[in-house]
Amino acid sequence: MPNAEDTSPNDARTLKRVFAADLGGTHLRSAIVDQTGKIGFRLKQSTPPAQKPKEIVDALVAAVRECEQQITTGEYTIDAVSVVVPGTVNVASGVIVKAPNLPCLNGFHLTEALSRVLKRPTILANDANAAAVGEMWKGAARGRRTIVCVTLGTGVGGGIMLDGKLWQGVNYSAAEIGHMCVDPFSGVACGCGSRGCLEVYASATAIVRMTREAKPRHSHSRLQTDDELTAEAVYRAGLEGDELALEVFRRMGVYLGIGLANLINILNPEMIVIGGGVVNAWDLFEKDMNRQVAERAFSLPADQVKIVPAECGDDAGLLGAAKLAFCAENI
Repeated sequence: MPNAEDTSPNDARTLKRVFAADLGGTHLRSAIVDQTGKIGFRLKQSTPPAQKPKEIVDALVAAVRECEQQITTGEYTIDAVSVVVPGTVNVASGVIVKAPNLPCLNGFHLTEALSRVLKRPTILANDANAAAVGEMWKGAARGRRTIVCVTLGTGVGGGIMLDGKLWQGVNYSAAEIGHMCVDPFSGVACGCGSRGCLEVYASATAIVRMTREAKPRHSHSRLQTDDELTAEAVYRAGLEGDELALEVFRRMGVYLGIGLANLINILNPEMIVIGGGVVNAWDLFEKDMNRQVAERAFSLPADQVKIVPAECGDDAGLLGAAKLAFCAENI
């Protein structure tokens, strides 16, 4: 594959392009991405409440067809399809091993189903792994070689890049950072079956739970009257100085910092990129996060690592999906 960064605008017609899709439990985001990382036509729609894999396949195929309709005749074609999902995937076989938010896809051979209909090479990857690739390609980690990406959303995901290559483990299940234990004495159960995982302290879901747990200690909080509590509501209250919200984000920062210190001691990365919706509250948890890193990580790697917010936002997974496709041998 030619170096995409060196391609001039005059060669735009010769650039390869990928249909990239980020298939979440709530939304299906998709776009056409070229070799320079430029995102063209994009779509965002609700993920169908599917009972059968065919409904998901049909939604992805329809999104590809809609993107094709936006292409000026003869302007260019879509060379490949790349789909990322939140869950465990077997990259080599294209099988979704387990997708908690899309259980109908468990054990389903998604790439085979899509390539059979679309007649194009198709690849599959974990969404957090793809986000790490996207941030290294076009985001906060540009120019770095060894990074960790931690995504703080409904759950906590992760991706690890070692010497410029995505580390996926021997069976493609590496970087389950959200299921690192940060409190072995915790009674808080995690969806994975364990207890005390980072995910139960640093995700949007955790923020809501911790706020409810702390309400009795803060009778004057504005959040006492919020029956439909959301992480965003807690964040907004924190910006206004609500002590309940500030306590929750301090606690979240402590546990996140413990997790990051572990990653620093084990991997010695150049950079840790924090993404996902919860990163919007950076100013509310950064201080406590960094304090734990300073206290718990070895001083040499802790002093050298950069811990920064992600830059690509919702596009990180799409960009990473496209980059993985461009690097595939059959594209």
